[in-house]
Amino acid sequence: RIMRPDDANIAGNVHGGTILKMIEEAGAIISTRHCNSQTGEPCVAALARVERTDFLSPMCIGEVANVSAEITYTSRHSVEVQVNVMSENILTGAKKVTNKATLWYVPLSLKNVNKVLEVPPIQYARKEQEDEGKKRYEEQKLDRLETKQRNGDMIFPVINPEPHTVGYSQSSLIHLVGPSDCTLLGFVHGGVTMKLMDEVAGIVAARHCKTNIVTASVDAINFHEKIKKGSVITISGRMTFTSNKSMEIEVFVDADPFVDEPRERYRAVSAFFTYVSLSKEGKPLPVPQLLTETEDEKRRFEEGKGRYLQTKAKRQAQMQQVARQ
Repeated sequence: RIMRPDDANIAGNVHGGTILKMIEEAGAIISTRHCNSQTGEPCVAALARVERTDFLSPMCIGEVANVSAEITYTSRHSVEVQVNVMSENILTGAKKVTNKATLWYVPLSLKNVNKVLEVPPIQYARKEQEDEGKKRYEEQKLDRLETKQRNGDMIFPVINPEPHTVGYSQSSLIHLVGPSDCTLLGFVHGGVTMKLMDEVAGIVAARHCKTNIVTASVDAINFHEKIKKGSVITISGRMTFTSNKSMEIEVFVDADPFVDEPRERYRAVSAFFTYVSLSKEGKPLPVPQLLTETEDEKRRFEEGKGRYLQTKAKRQAQMQQVARQ
């Protein structure tokens, strides 16, 4: 579809959350189709995880987004979907790849929302494709478990924070989950949640550097638990790390169940977003150094630095591999 002004920021760059929402919609369609391709209990595919996603090139107002999806692996109860996003300038015909994403879905029964159904297997062109997919499946399964175990943090207001500190830019958004946010089962679309998360992360980044900012990448997004229609969700974001030209922002979503639900608030989704600061000409700008004050902030900064260096090393290795080819 064509990108409209309400899809973008004031500089004309399309919000990362808008693109993430389109990616998730494509993944949900293809995985739901596949899971209902054989005779059996009808179901809807629910998003469980999004692997690290890099925003390879900015998309602008007036460009057309072309989103394509392909199922690349199935386990007994999950589907792996690869999604590519391409932007097209319809005036010049120029096209460029903006995103490549990997998503995992599970099929939930329409009759019983807590029942996960079996997934029809797919045919692989080569045995190696199945083996590689199984390896990816085991890795994401382990990472999801580890992430859920460390999800106890909360963000509290800071009184009179100094500029460029964690407390100065941290932000929260409260949203009542309505029918238009939900699937047929009455749970929030993963794409809706990701769009809200990107909005909060963008506010944190903009507050920190006071410039035009764009989403550069999103680390793995883990959907720990479903969010029901009528719940009140709090999306919270805080700066964890800055390099010379990028900012890492931790974002998590907590859900307060609706009135008739006796359950306490719970952590539903978590992820790390990376943003870059741009000039009016679209060139990268230096990012103000994050000033850490507490031991927890210093610890999170070092953890973020480790993720940054790991990603940088992977990118350099990929570039060297391409150069050799």
